[in-house]
Parts: sequence; structure tokens; C-alpha cells
Amino acid sequence: MPGPGNSMRRIARESLVVAPSEERPDWVSATLRLPEVGEAVYCAEGMAELRRVLGRTGDGSRLLELTLPDRPKHPFFAAASNVLVAPH
Repeated sequence: MPGPGNSMRRIARESLVVAPSEERPDWVSATLRLPEVGEAVYCAEGMAELRRVLGRTGDGSRLLELTLPDRPKHPFFAAASNVLVAPH
């Protein structure tokens, strides 16, 4: 039986990994092209806007502060290695 810190309703790790898809085949990882503040990006939550570029994450990529269009006052964070940007 799971302990109090465990949840039976966990999110599958694969559902949180962002990779180029049929929807955005030309988009690249934000580690290859760091987006600019205000730019639209694609993350595990869908389309988001970059608010700030912060320090480094454990994998060496930059930490990005993002907001979703329907929740602009509730920023969240993602590693650049798990975010896609449109090619220039």
C-alpha cells in the first residue's frame, strides 16, 4: 500500500516530455535556440509565453518562467530542454 506521500493517480513521465510532433515538426528545442521574452513556446501544457530566462537546471539547460494564455497570473517553470520554439 502506498505511503502518505505517494499517489495512486500519478502522471506518466512520458506525458510530460515535449518532443517535436506532427503538429510542430519544424520546431526545435529551446536548448538549440533560446527564445526571447514574450515569445510563444510549446511546452507540456501546450502553448505558453516566455516571461523570464533564469539560471541553469540539472541537465544544464536554462530554466524558463512561462505563463499560459488562460492563466497569465500563474507562472510556472520548465527546463529549456523540455520546451519547443519556432525556427527562425
